[in-house]
Amino acid sequence: MFSIRPLDDDLDAVREAHAPGSPVLDVDADFETLPPAAAEDLGLFVDGLSPASFPVEWLPDEVPDLLRKYAGPTFTVGLPGNGTVARTTQTDPQSVLVKRRAEGTPDDFLAFLIADRLVQIGVEPAPGSLPEETLPDRLPESFLPFFGERYRDLDAAIRRPDPDTGASTTGMGPSDVFQIATALFDAWVGLYTRDAFASWEGTHPRLFDAWIDAGDRLDGRLGELAGEVARGETEFAGATEYACSAVRHGLDLPAPFAALDTAAYRDRGAPYAVTWAEKTVASMVDAAE
Repeated sequence: MFSIRPLDDDLDAVREAHAPGSPVLDVDADFETLPPAAAEDLGLFVDGLSPASFPVEWLPDEVPDLLRKYAGPTFTVGLPGNGTVARTTQTDPQSVLVKRRAEGTPDDFLAFLIADRLVQIGVEPAPGSLPEETLPDRLPESFLPFFGERYRDLDAAIRRPDPDTGASTTGMGPSDVFQIATALFDAWVGLYTRDAFASWEGTHPRLFDAWIDAGDRLDGRLGELAGEVARGETEFAGATEYACSAVRHGLDLPAPFAALDTAAYRDRGAPYAVTWAEKTVASMVDAAE
């Protein structure tokens, strides 16, 4: 299921700087969530396993099944939206997992994705930016421990449930909340990692160029996102995902997404994200009336 992935010199240097000892593993399958038996096999490559589970009270009544399973006591790794390369905090040391779909990814971009995850391992979040229940000295591996009990607040902000029926008044459902939460978490992580990417210009030119190229591919649509949402051409969840993916590239974001590219979000974390969602969705509802 897993095998050690040989690393080129630049990636090995990034690992030494940010994640010494962390294994980078090829996975002989694509996955959104690794089942327990496969996840336990990670123990062959690390010093220990620390399976995570999260309070059921963090979850709204309606959530995707994979999220409920991930939050429960069963040892699983990964969620939809983790991408071609995933990182897990549930091993000691943390691990980077390269999914089988990586076989179709251009070499330099794949190298950047691996480097990105290695940089994430070395990040120390700002004090107070994570819930008390989350380990304060490392980035969570997913949005759920990032939001903690505030995930219910995010759900309420996005779906704006009818007080009598509980039905969404915005037309957005649990999958939209999941997608937006993933995007907001990715943006927050990007606020921590992008300085490392920018520093590679003279030391790791292949990785730096891949970071720049990926940003260039995103830049063209950013200015149109708000208009696309207003005209119904792009769903709000998809626009949020697109804008948030640009944060790690340091691109100029349009309103209302520009508020996510701030030191305040970096330092305050989930409470800031929930407030942003409340104000943004309320503004969209008002504009539609």
